[in-house]
Amino acid sequence: MKKHFLIVLFLISILTYSQEKIQEPNFIGEAFILKSDNTPLVMEKQNVKLRTGAGFSIALVTVAKTKTKIRVEGCCSTAIYNPENEIKIVVRAVDNETDPMSIVNIFKFKRKKKKRLAELASYGIWSSSTNNLDLLKFKGEKYGEKSYLLTINKFDRDSEYGIIVTNPNSLDEKRAIVSTFAIK
Repeated sequence: MKKHFLIVLFLISILTYSQEKIQEPNFIGEAFILKSDNTPLVMEKQNVKLRTGAGFSIALVTVAKTKTKIRVEGCCSTAIYNPENEIKIVVRAVDNETDPMSIVNIFKFKRKKKKRLAELASYGIWSSSTNNLDLLKFKGEKYGEKSYLLTINKFDRDSEYGIIVTNPNSLDEKRAIVSTFAIK
């Protein structure tokens, strides 16, 4: 009888715990911040525009670096969070068998009046540089069946951030979608 009681108690505790866990985001690339009270703050999704531009000197003798930037319209994200000491983010991926450091990019935007920018690459006459995003470091662990729980300990306040998830199983990436959030 004692065994049956313990088994029932164990099953009740498992069911209670499983109901408290927040569901994964619906689509690949979607993300939410897991607030300190374990409620989700869904991030704003934006289409990315890539902009490439070059600078020239007045005499047109030298060409400055050509830069490719990620551009998101709007000055700031509607998903605003004021964390105490760390940020926990749940991000949906194709699966969670790949190291999240290789497929998830969390980066800082430079804010302008009507847009947010992040430098992706720069090219000059004698040099080039790719992966120029101002990336945040995070620790990742599996969350659910196809998502990751990312923990960020170092971040700048009063800043805008974006998340892009790439698909390691596909060479044909669709239009890039960025999930955006702001830290106050």
